[in-house]
Amino acid sequence: MKGALLYSQVLFLMFAFSEVSASEYMMEEADAAWKAGVAKANITPEKYIWMGGYAFRNHPAEGKITDLWAKALALEDANGQKAVIVTMDLVGISKALSDRIRRQLGAKLHLSNPQIILNTSHTHTGPVVGDLSADIYNLDAAERKKVDEYADNLQAKIVNLVVEAFSRMKAVRLYSGNGITRFQVNRHTNVESTLKGTTHLNGPNDYAVPVIKVVDGNNKMMAVLFGYACHNTTLSVYQWSGDYAGFAQIELEKDFPGAVALFFQGAGGDQNPLPRGTVSRAVQYGKALAAAVEAVIVGEMKPLDSRLAVTYSEINLPFANRPPTKEELVRIINDSSARAYPAYHKRSAKRFLNTLEKGESLMSSYPWYPVQVWNVGGQAIFAFGGELTVGYTVNLKRIFGEDIFVLGYSNDIMSYIPTAKMLTEGGYEAGMSPVFTTPYAGTVENIIIGQAIKEAGKAGISPTLSRNR
Repeated sequence: MKGALLYSQVLFLMFAFSEVSASEYMMEEADAAWKAGVAKANITPEKYIWMGGYAFRNHPAEGKITDLWAKALALEDANGQKAVIVTMDLVGISKALSDRIRRQLGAKLHLSNPQIILNTSHTHTGPVVGDLSADIYNLDAAERKKVDEYADNLQAKIVNLVVEAFSRMKAVRLYSGNGITRFQVNRHTNVESTLKGTTHLNGPNDYAVPVIKVVDGNNKMMAVLFGYACHNTTLSVYQWSGDYAGFAQIELEKDFPGAVALFFQGAGGDQNPLPRGTVSRAVQYGKALAAAVEAVIVGEMKPLDSRLAVTYSEINLPFANRPPTKEELVRIINDSSARAYPAYHKRSAKRFLNTLEKGESLMSSYPWYPVQVWNVGGQAIFAFGGELTVGYTVNLKRIFGEDIFVLGYSNDIMSYIPTAKMLTEGGYEAGMSPVFTTPYAGTVENIIIGQAIKEAGKAGISPTLSRNR
């Protein structure tokens, strides 16, 4: 008995004074061979530049409610497979900026597109970013220059952020789970102005709060990656803010000192936080989301094996109609009737007309739509471009089960991505593709879901054909 006690004491002292702590040794013994690094960078514009998200904007930002952040979680499995997810408090990023960032990460860290997810929260109280939504706002040369300078600085910050995250890699454990909160309302199937006296809300919806927890060798939480499928449109003021998602991250980092909280936007293209309009509402929704995350964190979560598989492809999404001719564009530009296109569409028409006059053609489909799948130790993560609508999550969960994570607003924001049903119903989210005169073809949902199934198969994720929804 005394010998056993002495032996245990010697082991304790060896661990205490060795370079590898006892907790790290036990982690290795438990086959927890994940490595992770996390970093964050303040991306609040240094100048008051134009804000993105709302077409009514007519002047630059005037102040700040919260800072805006970019955060990176870098992962490496037992076989040395690496990946990184970057979350940003921004309305979105274009394919051009995304491609530049990913090319630089390829050059610096040998990462390829399948290994990189660039997700934006879609806050409508953040800046216009480079050429994204360039036609929405009537920017003069000075304002355009400020927007372009911000995009250039952002690109450098994101690349440096990812490099920093990989430089901080350490042994960790990963866990996943799903919570729930219910402040999203389907804006496609409900009328906001009539909701005050309504007791029934129409769907579809997905109230899931997906969570990945990262804990270090001392069992201290190092990072929490979480999401929700809802527009960050509680606020429409001229002050920088991460909206409800920003407040949720602030709350979690306050409750778990030293941890980095990263928010990703889900398939929230047709979901709004309602009611809305005040900072107190944004704080309320942020706290509700943080509480849902905390309920998952302190509960029983699924441990994730140290194996990582990543896949990515870009596919062609057809349009319903042919692109406009020169004559049609001229009519749109000169139309002053009550039924005329809004000013931002007329600016697009002028850009399209300039393209045709240079002898170039307009796109008749969108050929670069990104579909990405990660298998993180058994946790399926699907990431899509554009303002993905919630019906995609509903359908993917029917195929792959309720526990999957679905991200929209990733890698390239080109338009809303409506379901086939929405395209037959019409409405704001269904009305246009990247060419504003035509919606997508009714086949796009089948094309996207079909590609997601293919990518999932490559990543070792099998359909479960859930019948519970």
